[in-house]
Amino acid sequence: MYPLTITTETKTYPIYIGHQLRFQVKSMLQENTISFDKILVITDDNVAPLYLDDVIRSFNSDIVYSYIVKNGEQAKSFNNYIHIQTYAIERNLTRNSLIIALGGGVIGDLAGFVAATFLRGVNYIQMPTTILAHDSAVGGKVAINHDLGKNLIGSFYQPAMVMYDLETLQTLPRRQQLAGFAELIKHALIDEDNSLLTKLQYQSLEQLFTDKVFLSEALYQGMKVKATIVNKDEKEAGIRKYLNFGHTLGHAIESETNYRVLHGEAVIIGMLFALYVSEIHFNKDLNFKGLKSWFEKLGYETHLPTTLNPEDLVVQMKKDKKVTDNQINMVLLEEIGKPTLQTFNDETIKQFLENFYSE
Repeated sequence: MYPLTITTETKTYPIYIGHQLRFQVKSMLQENTISFDKILVITDDNVAPLYLDDVIRSFNSDIVYSYIVKNGEQAKSFNNYIHIQTYAIERNLTRNSLIIALGGGVIGDLAGFVAATFLRGVNYIQMPTTILAHDSAVGGKVAINHDLGKNLIGSFYQPAMVMYDLETLQTLPRRQQLAGFAELIKHALIDEDNSLLTKLQYQSLEQLFTDKVFLSEALYQGMKVKATIVNKDEKEAGIRKYLNFGHTLGHAIESETNYRVLHGEAVIIGMLFALYVSEIHFNKDLNFKGLKSWFEKLGYETHLPTTLNPEDLVVQMKKDKKVTDNQINMVLLEEIGKPTLQTFNDETIKQFLENFYSE
């Protein structure tokens, strides 16, 4: 088992990375003195048939409830949020109740926001079941989507514990594995220690997802990168913004395609765009073409969807939470492992996008 600790201004909590952790929930809650009178497990219709029973088996069934939503980004809706709140109220959950987020990043965001706002805040734990969620489960960002943009309604609300059972990754389709792996690549590119990037680049596609020891170590390193940043900047006042590398355009692509492009798929294109802009802005060779070729060998689409146009993407990018003074903020790289925040106006971003289409 790989233990990590998150220490923020508001909470200190453990992260456990290992195998068969889903069978140890009750004992690990007791070990960490996390009390509860009732439990609500929030999950989706993909995960529930596979792992829900494993999680609740050790508990008295009279105190455990579950709420299952349809899988996909659309699950982070206001309708689901309010229906879960109603469900929790009707079952008389209290301030001493516990919410378990069992699933990918979408479930983590949704369940975390329910926990943050139910009775002004109850304990919750993250149990990620995707590679993507190795990122989203850490750091306490919770949110639901609005029709006008992604994650626009949310909070910073830290979990009481994170339990990452790596066995749950084995049932993921390859497309979901690749989408999640994008966030691991992000951590590698923004980390000043290039060891994670080197580790990832020297593995074949099959090794990336079938070598359990390698995957465990790589995910641990990725989560450690994020943990180090969150420990220093819980509320995204400074360096935590660097974790948005690739996300400004990535979120715009997701919104403009109505989430037909998965988060990680969009972030891959967003990171390439950020690298492209970085090379121009800093007049440096950051191996844009080499990284693009590597992404393509892994199986990623690296071009912007032809159905999208720069004007609409700029409009979506302007809805980003990090826009200041009507200017678009982007995380760029001065060097690999050296992120920085830069500001651009609409016309400049539009021109960059038009040129990026031909790359």
